[in-house]
Amino acid sequence: MDSKTKIAIRAEKEIQSGQVINLGIGIPTLILRHMDPAKTVLVHSENGILGMGPHCDRAHADRNLIDAGGGYVHTVKGASFFDSVLSFALIRSGRLDIAFLGALQISQCGDLANWKIPGKHTPGIGGGMELAQKARRVVVTTTHTSRNGAPKILQACTLPLTAKNCVTRIITELAVIDVMDRRLVIKELATGVGLEEVRRKTDAPLVIENEAIPRF
Repeated sequence: MDSKTKIAIRAEKEIQSGQVINLGIGIPTLILRHMDPAKTVLVHSENGILGMGPHCDRAHADRNLIDAGGGYVHTVKGASFFDSVLSFALIRSGRLDIAFLGALQISQCGDLANWKIPGKHTPGIGGGMELAQKARRVVVTTTHTSRNGAPKILQACTLPLTAKNCVTRIITELAVIDVMDRRLVIKELATGVGLEEVRRKTDAPLVIENEAIPRF
């Protein structure tokens, strides 16, 4: 199993029936592939959909139905459509139970940087800023390190921030880590992963509250 799939499968366990969730660009979009069919959830997309379904291929796509990343999607029975004003009113009023977001960096205080690398083109900060600030829970799904092996979980972010003190939980292919009182607390370890490996790949102190750390 590749790292991104492993993260998405673990992230699905955060979702409960009856919730309204938002799936950011990248790994979060994989979560719907692994949803428990017994769960009933509404997936919000900031471009104006409530009731978004999984991705679909171009041959079966309705060209009017895309997610925030531009991918073609299905909708579920009872889905609704609206303009950006209402879409962001739903976000800003705190009606999203969980926003699953990707990350370039996360700090031990729960700061999130996920929209810009200096010197590289980006279309703008987009809806991620709103989601990070206003969702009831912000769960980051990301690989533990960058492609060149640099830690993504840091004492302080060095990239431009999306929002401060917003991240509740971090799920990587190595561990599940909660941000609690400006501390990073290890809640779970991936099967076959040692604590020292997680520490080595994390550029911030890690707290262990229970010697018997659950596995996923």
